[in-house]
Amino acid sequence: MITLDKLKSFGANTEEGLARCMNNEEFYLKMVNMGLADERFEALGPVLESGDKDTAFELAHALKGVLGNLSLTPIYDPFSEMTELLRSKQDADYKTMYEKAMGKRKELLDM
Repeated sequence: MITLDKLKSFGANTEEGLARCMNNEEFYLKMVNMGLADERFEALGPVLESGDKDTAFELAHALKGVLGNLSLTPIYDPFSEMTELLRSKQDADYKTMYEKAMGKRKELLDM
């Protein structure tokens, strides 16, 4: 079960995330759990493999927004980097970036 203490030790900015949730800890933790369960996490991998940068951008951008609003910085940062590269349609090692971001997500889910 994810707690504020676990989120803090993970590197999330819980004060900022809580402020966005009217300092309601129960609501914030509910939103964190919902955000981490977002189906777009799993959808992004196959889209990246297909090379569809437009769809990958849409998925990564949406996840970046969710993660940013929840202040889950260790997961937000790699998605933010990926989003900006996809926005400009640059060639990059998206598979490695995706795996790193998903590894951070798994780390938090395993807490």
